Amino acid sequence: MGSAEKKGAAGDSSVRRVALASAVGATIEWYDFFLYGTAAGLVFNRLFFPEGNPTAGTLAAYATFAAGFVARPVGGLVFGHFGDRIGRKRMLVLTLLVMGVATFLIGLLPTYGQVGLWAPALLLALRVVQGIGLGGEWGGAVLMAVEHAPRVRRGFYGSWPQVGVPAGLLLGTSAFTLLSVSLTEEQFLGWGWRLAFLFSAVLVAVGAYIRLQVLESPAFLRLSEARQEARVPFLELLRTHPRELLLGVGTRFAEGVSFNIYGAFVISYLAGALGMSRPAALLCVSVAAVLNCALTPLCGALSDRVGRRPVFGAGAGLFGLFALPSFLLLGTGRVAPAMLALVVAFGLVHPMMEATLASFWSELFETRVRYSGLSFVYQFSGIFASGMTPLVATWLLSEGGGRPWLLAGYMAGAALLSVICVLALRETCGTDIFPEAEKTARLRAGARPVR
Repeated sequence: MGSAEKKGAAGDSSVRRVALASAVGATIEWYDFFLYGTAAGLVFNRLFFPEGNPTAGTLAAYATFAAGFVARPVGGLVFGHFGDRIGRKRMLVLTLLVMGVATFLIGLLPTYGQVGLWAPALLLALRVVQGIGLGGEWGGAVLMAVEHAPRVRRGFYGSWPQVGVPAGLLLGTSAFTLLSVSLTEEQFLGWGWRLAFLFSAVLVAVGAYIRLQVLESPAFLRLSEARQEARVPFLELLRTHPRELLLGVGTRFAEGVSFNIYGAFVISYLAGALGMSRPAALLCVSVAAVLNCALTPLCGALSDRVGRRPVFGAGAGLFGLFALPSFLLLGTGRVAPAMLALVVAFGLVHPMMEATLASFWSELFETRVRYSGLSFVYQFSGIFASGMTPLVATWLLSEGGGRPWLLAGYMAGAALLSVICVLALRETCGTDIFPEAEKTARLRAGARPVR
């Protein structure tokens, strides 16, 4: 371990505390964000848009779902700028509050039957606010864990905030499962679904308290002490890391498409198109999400031993290969085959990609622009790789007459793109990410020191 990292990396107990705080906060943020995705195919398509064609209502609901992803790059740029300028910790608390308030207010919205077109308009506005909050949150949560961690365990600790993604989905689907089995259909659609959104206020209060207890990132503190912060981080990012930005966006496609196919779209597909009961569809996703949470840290630890590229690349490749078999199993409409498909695709394969994103991308960018770099790669790619996925999946299945050939081809294409981009990037495992080491590396390469 380099001298900078010896001085900068936190002790084991401190790292665990920071990683846990990042994971808890990320879980709450993703609960808020994916709660909307679950509700889009079960509630919003029926309550917030004009009655008529069910497919049109679902597409409209997923369009507002996608709007959150379009807004995320805005949040990434804004909070990334200030995260690189004034610190990671402050942005984490602020983004948590932004997301929590928006989610709580969704639970209070009137329906289309009550206020007409104001209902989808207000829903869209709050979804955009959700996207802005999450756009800034992810990069900060990841960096707090990665920049506190020792070099040899960066993949493991960096994967903890990533656990928040399936854990947030699990909380969201579990909340809807509990409400679905406890209430009648009329009660659930009348007021029951609102409880899941209103509960966000409690979670945000807990998350904010936990995040206020952790220390600022040691890498950022060193940068601040040396007064080496970038004046305009995003512009410097474009000047110094264009290749990493472009290839980083490409790596994300397999992971983003995978998560939103198997974590969001599949619920309405099973419960709507195939006629499976809503609790059964939610249960299938929940079981796979539990396995995903358990395997994500193990895959992160594996990347510390064999490298980021082999683990992520293998996950992306397997996702593409299993695309068609998974939808053939899902298409039976039976619980056991659907459970098998989701356990393999979402519980076993997806964690290989999910776990390595944090450490892989963190090590690609310098401390001065790291928050902006991570946020841009993750959030900009999310517009296409994540937000549009339910829309694209719904359309491709419709064009294919309900058969999965076109959708499976789309998924395989996303996997191929990610594998190519991963192979084009350098291996980052073991990179020294502290500012002193970065400056020395620039000088050795003959670059002019940044002032």
